[in-house]
Amino acid sequence: MSVWRLEHPLWLCPFRPFFALAALSAVLAMLLWAAFLLLGWPLPSVPGGPFVWHVHELLVGVGLAAVAGFLLTSVPEFTNTPSFSPRPVRALVLLWLLGRLGFWASGWWPQSGLIVTGLAHLALMTGLIVLLAPRLWRDPERRHVSFLWALGVIVLVLAGLYGDALRGASPMRWLHLLLGVLMALIVVAMSRISMSIVNANVDAQNALDGEDRPPYLARPPRRNLALLAIALYSIAEFWQPGGRVSAWLALAAACAVLGLLNDWHIGRPLLRRWPVMLYAVYCFMALGYGVIGVVLLTGGFSPNAGVHLLTTGVFGLNIYVVICIAGYTHAGLDKDGRSWVPWGAAALGVAAVLRALAYAGVASMALMGLAALLWCAAFALQCAHMLPVFLRPRADGREGCAGVLGMPG
Repeated sequence: MSVWRLEHPLWLCPFRPFFALAALSAVLAMLLWAAFLLLGWPLPSVPGGPFVWHVHELLVGVGLAAVAGFLLTSVPEFTNTPSFSPRPVRALVLLWLLGRLGFWASGWWPQSGLIVTGLAHLALMTGLIVLLAPRLWRDPERRHVSFLWALGVIVLVLAGLYGDALRGASPMRWLHLLLGVLMALIVVAMSRISMSIVNANVDAQNALDGEDRPPYLARPPRRNLALLAIALYSIAEFWQPGGRVSAWLALAAACAVLGLLNDWHIGRPLLRRWPVMLYAVYCFMALGYGVIGVVLLTGGFSPNAGVHLLTTGVFGLNIYVVICIAGYTHAGLDKDGRSWVPWGAAALGVAAVLRALAYAGVASMALMGLAALLWCAAFALQCAHMLPVFLRPRADGREGCAGVLGMPG
């Protein structure tokens, strides 16, 4: 059966096509980047050059696929509404593919390619808003409407990005702003994911040792402070890159994220594999903003050391872990006991550290290449284990996006 037919298992749940595209594009984009760094192979010619291509394909290519897969799967679960039908999901996938085609061809047809890319990505995000808004707004408590605001900001950032590119200006400042929006979105999403994952481990540990630990709570005041600090730093860096205001706000963001981690210190349940990996995402976020702030104040090496702690240690690791959690759970499979998962997470963690060290001037080219290969290894491992899951019917015979029987989704 063709994968484009709506009856194919690929379309059982929206996470399947989008997570498959996120993992595959993470491998392809970084493999091409590694070939460029280590072997001098040419990258697709795009306005702004190879660095714009690299950042764009990770943040926009991989990022939008991961955001779409997560929200189209989680919002029906959060709002207790039915799964989305395959037809609009397939249309959104086609828009994502059109965005890739347009951007990769923009070196040959700069104006036409950028227009196609911009329209495809703006249509993708607008389509997401149209699908999600009614459910988020009708939820009695409107607890998850922040996802809607994040999508709206992404639309504005993408419009500015492609507007600048069409005028011949570098879109890099918009890509850095997009990174800030994605960091904020990760904080919002992690508060929902962690409530399920961490409390499941609290219950398991309570049953194991007979204690009665209180549940984990992702408290809104700490989360909101972290979101405010990240937003203020991102805006300051957008208007005055590398300034002292940006430096102090980056340090404030680091402190706010560390404060957010206070909610996680719940004892032994934190030491299980899924809470540890999610906790590491926040650790890399605090470290990334901290390094940016210190470097901007003191100099000595590039603040890109901190930026790459965010892109690899936060953005990459978060996408990897969420694909594993949601991919297995919503395919009717137990996510535990899979030994390959922590190895891939560890590879991404090491890659983040190596990338930061490279920008600190330590054997930079060799470390950049090794970090790129570790990133590719992690997502290639994920593709090898999870693409077959996405392409076949559910293991438990159920339909749609329901979680594993007897387990929280």
